[in-house]
Amino acid sequence: MKAIIFGASGQDGYYLSQLLAKKKIEVIGVDRHSDQWINGDISDPGFVDNLIQKNNPDYIFHFAAISSTKHSVLFKNHEAIVTGTLNILESVKKYCPQCKVFLSGSALQFENDGSPIDETTPFNASSAYALARIQSIYAGRYYRDVFGTKVYIGYFFNHESPLRSKQFVSQQIISAAKRLVAGGGTSLELGNLEVKKEFNFAGDIMEAVWLLVNQDLVSEVVIGSGQSYSIKDWVEYCFRKAGLNWKDYVIGKPGFVPEYKILVSNPKLIKSLGWKPKVDFYSLADMMMEDKQ
Repeated sequence: MKAIIFGASGQDGYYLSQLLAKKKIEVIGVDRHSDQWINGDISDPGFVDNLIQKNNPDYIFHFAAISSTKHSVLFKNHEAIVTGTLNILESVKKYCPQCKVFLSGSALQFENDGSPIDETTPFNASSAYALARIQSIYAGRYYRDVFGTKVYIGYFFNHESPLRSKQFVSQQIISAAKRLVAGGGTSLELGNLEVKKEFNFAGDIMEAVWLLVNQDLVSEVVIGSGQSYSIKDWVEYCFRKAGLNWKDYVIGKPGFVPEYKILVSNPKLIKSLGWKPKVDFYSLADMMMEDKQ
C-alpha cells in the first residue's frame, strides 16, 4: 500500500510517516523545501497529476499550509490549502477514485464564543487562514457528495511536539527557559498569559487521523483532548522544570491583542470511535523541554 503526504516536513508529516512506516505502508512525502522528500508544489496541477497518476496511492494526506493567520499571506495560503485541495481531488477523481483523501481543517475556522467546539459549530472566516480552510472543506464536501470521493476531514486543535517551529509561543517559552539557564538574556516578552488553548501531542493527533480514514461511520471530526490550559500554565511548568521562577523573567507585551480568550474542542465524536490522547499536558512539556521525539 502507498500513501502520499503533502507537507511532509512538518510535525504532522513526521509523526504520520512514522506511524505509516510501522504499518508497512510506503510513504511518498512531498514538500517545497526538503532534502528528505520529493520537492514539489501542491499548487501546481501538473505536478500533482503526475505524482498521483504515477503512484496510484491508497491514501493522500494534505497538511500543506502556511502557518500564519496574517492577511499578508492570503494568496500563499490560498495556493497551498485551497488550490492544493482542488488539485488533489481532481487528480484522484481522474486517476484513482478508490483513494482515501484526508484534508486537515483547523479549530480557527469556527465561530468561537468560548464554548467547546464540535462538528456542528458554524464556520467563521475570521482570518485569511480561516477563509482558506473553509474553502478547502467545501471543496472536499463537493467532491464527496457529487463524485463519491472518499474525503475525510479532521479539524485540528492546537498540537505540539519537539518538532514545533520556533515561531510558536510554546517553543518560544521553552527556548527562553533554556537560554536563561545557560546565562543568555534577561527576560521573555509574552502577550496575554490568560489565553487558554489545548496542548495536544502531534503523535496522538496523527493516531486520530489514521483511525478516521479507516472507518466508514463519519467523515468529519474535531480532533482534540477537550482540555485547555493557559499560556501561564505552560510558562510556569516549563520554567519550574528549568529551575526558574517565571515571574522573575516574563514581561508583558504592550498593546498585545489575542485572537481568542479560549479555544477548546468537544471531542465526543472522535472519542466514540475509540481514540483518546496518550500524552498529557505535563508529559508533552517534559518531552519538548528534553527535546525527545
